[in-house]
Amino acid sequence: MEDREIIRLYWDRNDQAVKATSDKYGHYCKAIARNILNCEEDAEECVNDTYWKAWNSMPTQWPTQLASFLGKITRNLSFNRYKHRHVEKRGGGQISLVLDELTDCVSDVDDVEETIDRQALIEAIDSFVGDLPESKRRIFVRRYWYADSIAEIAKDSGMLQGTVSKALERTRKQLKEYLTERGFEI
Repeated sequence: MEDREIIRLYWDRNDQAVKATSDKYGHYCKAIARNILNCEEDAEECVNDTYWKAWNSMPTQWPTQLASFLGKITRNLSFNRYKHRHVEKRGGGQISLVLDELTDCVSDVDDVEETIDRQALIEAIDSFVGDLPESKRRIFVRRYWYADSIAEIAKDSGMLQGTVSKALERTRKQLKEYLTERGFEI
């Protein structure tokens, strides 16, 4: 079923919208949640919550790309669940590694000024990632958006893990320089 048809089902409040979404994007959403949570049961719950959130938000917005819309919902729900589950300890999985790798590039200070500048930071990172060569962009997005492991990225890209690690390290360094040049305190 085409995305426009699925979205129309949501807008029409047709129960088949969730089934159609699950059939077309269930594996995609579950892969995102599983990479972040490293727990099959939690991933399944986040995917189900994604359908619920999509159901509640569709009547007010018509997503231009359904996959991205669902992926963003799943990712945010998964991060929230991860934070909730790991308040006192940092567990396994890729997410703690992913967040640790980016700490040198983006500060986690959350004061009023930082909140105001957040949109500018998002736009700067968007611009940086958009200007990357496709292969570097693909590696960066897979690691820091989808939280894929370095081993998975290497295998799918036909690269060695060390090559992927080095590429990510260089890209993080470039991102840090890029943000610093634009006045962001790192």
